[in-house]
Amino acid sequence: METHHIRLTSSEVGSLWANYMADSMFVCVYQYYLAKVEDSEIKKVLEHALDLAQQHVQVVTKIFKEEGHAIPLGFTENDVNVKAPRLFSDAFFLFFTKQMTKGALVTYGAMLPHTFRNDIREHFMSCISSAMELLNDTTNVLLSKGIEVRSPYIPYLQEVDMVEKQHFLAGWWGKQRPLIAAEITHLFSNIQTNHMGSAVITGFAQVVKAKDVQNYFIRGKEISKKQIEVFSKYLHENDLPAPVTWDAQVQDITESPFSDKIMLYIISLMNAAGMGNYGAAISASPRRDIGAVYVRLLGEIGLYAEDGINLQIKHAWLERPPHAADREKLMK
Repeated sequence: METHHIRLTSSEVGSLWANYMADSMFVCVYQYYLAKVEDSEIKKVLEHALDLAQQHVQVVTKIFKEEGHAIPLGFTENDVNVKAPRLFSDAFFLFFTKQMTKGALVTYGAMLPHTFRNDIREHFMSCISSAMELLNDTTNVLLSKGIEVRSPYIPYLQEVDMVEKQHFLAGWWGKQRPLIAAEITHLFSNIQTNHMGSAVITGFAQVVKAKDVQNYFIRGKEISKKQIEVFSKYLHENDLPAPVTWDAQVQDITESPFSDKIMLYIISLMNAAGMGNYGAAISASPRRDIGAVYVRLLGEIGLYAEDGINLQIKHAWLERPPHAADREKLMK
């Protein structure tokens, strides 16, 4: 029978460390959101999100202490100012929560298969279960308020039909086949994600203190805008609607509720999520032209993300993740 004293593996340590970093950030974010929210239904969702983030931080802290592993610095009360004016609307708090919860489900799902100790598996299974519950609560409130953005409708299939021609994969020249449901899903979802990123980065660019970080945010907004146009073109060519922007949910204030460090970290998480989304979209998009577009835009985000990491290093904001032993250094 497995016992608790078995050492954590590299994948377990890495997953727990990433879990702590992200949720210590979410604790700061939701403390600020709760200080500003006015809608009682949305407030309950935000309280739920904060409670989950605090639980995860506590669990990881306990495990690391028992293992004699250093507790990450992560993010603290020094990274949030709950007294700052409102930067985003109540509706934005809800949109943000749903997008972050969708990302959490993907992240936890990727972490779980690489955990082995029973207590670690139970932790990430609990994370998945609670994220599903939060996603459900968030969606219900969005629907009840009439602000949920549904993906496009397409006709039901009336009969089974087999693909008979290679044209199914075509897309470079000439007449192209209609988008399939999976392609529509990913195009629509990636437009939504970019709209969310654009709104977040618009607010951050207004309040950030470091000029080089502000320039980085402005560049990110331009990238999002361009990629939204690319994806929307495919939907419009098939007479399908594209999601609208959320920039109107950003208030015109300049006093920052967050440290530059935490804002840059949030954008780095969104970059990573975007790259993961595009990778999944490539595998679900048989049309060659669509796959090629995702590959090109994935490279663009990758270069942008690298520049963000360089900024974190420059300002001494990048905490070193758990890593393998440097044997050469040890033998000197």
